[in-house]
Amino acid sequence: MSDWVKWLLLGLLSIAFGIFVLGAPVVASVAVTVVTGVLLLISGALQVVGGFTVEGTGNKILSLIMGAVMLFLGWSFLDHPLQGTLTLATVILILFMAGGIARVILSFQMKGTQFFWPTMISGILSIVLAGIIWTYVGSDPQVLLSILGIFLGIEMLFNGFGLVFMAFFIKNAPNDATTEAKEA
Repeated sequence: MSDWVKWLLLGLLSIAFGIFVLGAPVVASVAVTVVTGVLLLISGALQVVGGFTVEGTGNKILSLIMGAVMLFLGWSFLDHPLQGTLTLATVILILFMAGGIARVILSFQMKGTQFFWPTMISGILSIVLAGIIWTYVGSDPQVLLSILGIFLGIEMLFNGFGLVFMAFFIKNAPNDATTEAKEA
């Protein structure tokens, strides 16, 4: 099987999973929370173990505290996945707003360059998206349960389409290179 076919199949699989995830966003959101909880538990355990091996009292204390916090968060996410999902969705809302504001401020430092408008528009869109999420949360807090799954599904769709386009690019790339070699 050629490389481009592998990329095409991977892209189509990502699109299919993206559609599946968008069909059950709450389930996908909880799955993201559970995976995050497991990763936090693993990271926290490694951080605690690392805390006993680092030099210096301050480093040991900081490492142990960080490990304990990660262990607590991981256990909390696994013990209460719906509340963990609400927490992660709220963090995403805050990150969208903060990132959008930061990009708008950054865009003014790029005034007069070709990067001003794309950076400004990107920041404004992040702020608008955070505002839309906040509006829905105000009217129906259950929306937060679906947010992570919706974002995951959309990302999988975008990723899938990107892989499909890349596959066709790779398929056509050798033909273009052969044509250029013959012309030279």
